[in-house]
Amino acid sequence: MANIIDGKAIAAEIREEISSGVASLKEKNITPGLAVVLVGDDPASRVYVTMKEKACAQTGIFSDEHKLSAETSEEELLSLIAQLNNDERIDGILVQLPLPDHIDESKILDAISPTKDVDGFHPYNVGRLATGTPLFQPCTPYGVMKMLEKTGVDLTGKEVVVVGRSNIVGKPVALMCLAQHATVTLCHSRTADLPAKVRQADVVIAAVGRPEMIKGDWIKEGAVVIDVGVNRVGEKKLVGDVDFAAAGERASAITPVPGGVGPMTITMLLYNTLESAKRRGNS
Repeated sequence: MANIIDGKAIAAEIREEISSGVASLKEKNITPGLAVVLVGDDPASRVYVTMKEKACAQTGIFSDEHKLSAETSEEELLSLIAQLNNDERIDGILVQLPLPDHIDESKILDAISPTKDVDGFHPYNVGRLATGTPLFQPCTPYGVMKMLEKTGVDLTGKEVVVVGRSNIVGKPVALMCLAQHATVTLCHSRTADLPAKVRQADVVIAAVGRPEMIKGDWIKEGAVVIDVGVNRVGEKKLVGDVDFAAAGERASAITPVPGGVGPMTITMLLYNTLESAKRRGNS
């Protein structure tokens, strides 16, 4: 049976490191600041924003919240971002997605200063990641890399198969694994003979958004499985993109859902905010 990779424990360990980094900066009269912008009242987004505020409070990061009505115009939102770009107290800006239909998401994300883009979604930061000189790395894939690091998985020369090609997880995590000298195969819904591709993997990273799509017999004996998927099945049950029980019979290590990759995302957002504040301290 596979070892369970405990995302909560790894996240807690990194948050301790963040708290101590924040305390060191405060001794130099620098308080890391994160601005969180929520437009409208999407219930899931509200929960995420509350979790981010709580995480900031726990680690000593200044949280600057902007909760705007769903009727807020694109111009008003762009004006707020321009103001936050110029606010010296703010090291990171996060605009909670999705935005209301009348607002162009890409225009908003492009307006955030790349030096405050702690989500790592600005084209400048995507380009830096692609060329191997990242400024900010997107939080969920960065969390995946930290989990592999803390679990002692050396990717050098390993076959990594990423299932899912989103801009938020699949593509960036493939680039990050490449930077760690892995041989990376990026798969998706149109990949021919997906099970055969997955069976070659020393490390499987599933981020496709389909409940238990990756079956246990697709997993090579001894592979490491990182399941980024969170899918609601029925009223209360959450499952990943991997059939956890069956895959766990063959894998050497596997992340659960929930309690795996999930806790890492907000943790890496705080980590990026701290790194941004350190740059401010050195400038």
